[in-house]
Amino acid sequence: MAQSLSKIYLHIIFHIKSRSSYIRPEDLERLHSYIGQLVNATGCLNMWTNGTEDHVHILCEMSREVTISHLIQEVKRNSSRWIKTLHTHYNTFAWQSGYAIFSVGQNGVEPTLEYIKNQQEHHRKRTFREEYLAFLQLYHVDYNEDYVLSD
Repeated sequence: MAQSLSKIYLHIIFHIKSRSSYIRPEDLERLHSYIGQLVNATGCLNMWTNGTEDHVHILCEMSREVTISHLIQEVKRNSSRWIKTLHTHYNTFAWQSGYAIFSVGQNGVEPTLEYIKNQQEHHRKRTFREEYLAFLQLYHVDYNEDYVLSD
């Protein structure tokens, strides 16, 4: 029997819709934990999930049996449904349809993990938009700024 071996790390970033309710500070830890469970439920391995009131970062090890689009769909759909059960504040909650995803080499896992763990600190100095555009530039992603972060 042939064996497929792989070790693929991904850094995933997605944002709430512009007219969505923000994530309340008291719900951030629960949401991040739930998203981690959703990542694991797809067969991927959640290494860390964190973010702020308007976006999420995930570092995970991909399963060789799941597609990226399936992973993102499961995480965003189910976390959006779940957060609406927490409080009426989230009646209008929704994630934007887009997302950013970057491959992380073995040497980049620790720095990416530390970056994700320190989201609140990073966003005292830079907005999410600035952060997002910096990642797109760092990874040489072609983009049209008119459509970045649009619903």
